[in-house]
Amino acid sequence: MYLKNLAKFRKQKGWSQEKLAREADISYNTLIKIERQGIVNPKIETVIKLARALSITVDELVGIKNV
Repeated sequence: MYLKNLAKFRKQKGWSQEKLAREADISYNTLIKIERQGIVNPKIETVIKLARALSITVDELVGIKNV
């Protein structure tokens, strides 16, 4: 699952990649790889941590629209 909205939401908060990694309690290198699509299927735990840190839903993070 590609997190196509990750950088957008991070930038809306005015956060650096380092700040988001700290807030989500994930490694900085992991975050960079996710944003650059080096990791296209991150662990669900990582996705949840990122969504919580950004105060958004997992659906918003992965770009799923309610049908």
